[in-house]
Amino acid sequence: MKSFAIFTSALAAVASTVSASVVKGAAEGFAKGVTGGGSAAAVYPSTTAELVSYLGDSTPRVIVLTKTFDFRNTEGTASDKGCSPWGTGSLCQLAIDKNNWCEVDTNNAPKVSSITYDKAGEVGITVNSNKSLVGQGNKGVIKGKGLRMANGVRNIIIQNVAITDINAHYVWGGDAITLAGTDMIWIDHVTTQRIGRQHIVLGTSASGRVTITNCDIDGSSPWSATCDGRHYWALYFTGSNDMVTFKGNYVHHTSGRSPKVQGNTILHAVNNYWYDIDSKGHAFEIGQGGYVLAEGNKFQNVATVIEAGATGKYFTVPSSGSVCSSYIGRSCVSNAFGSSGAFSSADTSFLSDFKGKNIAAASAASAVTTASVGYGKI
Repeated sequence: MKSFAIFTSALAAVASTVSASVVKGAAEGFAKGVTGGGSAAAVYPSTTAELVSYLGDSTPRVIVLTKTFDFRNTEGTASDKGCSPWGTGSLCQLAIDKNNWCEVDTNNAPKVSSITYDKAGEVGITVNSNKSLVGQGNKGVIKGKGLRMANGVRNIIIQNVAITDINAHYVWGGDAITLAGTDMIWIDHVTTQRIGRQHIVLGTSASGRVTITNCDIDGSSPWSATCDGRHYWALYFTGSNDMVTFKGNYVHHTSGRSPKVQGNTILHAVNNYWYDIDSKGHAFEIGQGGYVLAEGNKFQNVATVIEAGATGKYFTVPSSGSVCSSYIGRSCVSNAFGSSGAFSSADTSFLSDFKGKNIAAASAASAVTTASVGYGKI
């Protein structure tokens, strides 16, 4: 019996070590210290139902994805009326008439009598507190359904996962990652592609401390609101009390809301790469209550870096970065631009909001690369 107890103890120790090593690295910036499922023994779901169960239960878990989980056609289809606010061409998205959106928000755009869409995409999988969801190699893919963290959940890590193909033809067809009423969330090395609405949305409820790193926000799509293969609804940061570190991400082939920042949100955008943003649209949209510190970023082929008429505040290191030292403990790093529009503001009036918080490090913009961005590259 004694030898069996020793063996069991050793096995438990090995399982704990394996689980602890599943998550690579650690979050920096505002969500520094997030642990997710911690040292829980890793579980390996084999069906969509099992994945939903593991993510939604109340047990701390390290969940490892070793395959593609395809939710398309798992919940049937729905039909609703809709509209075509942006045109009727084959490249144009249509809109589902959710909550009479076509009547209220589109100046009575041409109506579409019936739109049939996949119900699984409407609402993301519920992710409960104390979870780590990690893809193994380049195998962790979720198709047709996103992830939803809401209603007070906290301490969650999403790493090395691709989320794709969520009713991409239809606005209101679903979001890839939704946060609404959360705290201590780390999203790392995630790829989002062909999404109906937002790739990442932090809604009006407080999302708390969030770190988003090394993600590939791929706006390339057969359908878009600008009817040219570039997605408009990319990043929506509009929470009532949010602190977002956005570092090392690749945002490309979009046409707007890349990101939209307002509500009561402070955003530290550092060492990201914005590329090939549609000349019809823009990258940043900064509204009332949005406060953005942008440093060490690279903008290439971004005709309009910030939408005109911004009512929020932003600082872009237009001269010496030493002014940042008293707020974030170091000098800020200049941004770099190639064939791109202007993005310049010396407004430091809000930088005191960053003081005393966990601040991500910054490298020179010249060092920004996409070599290790997205899932399968960790």
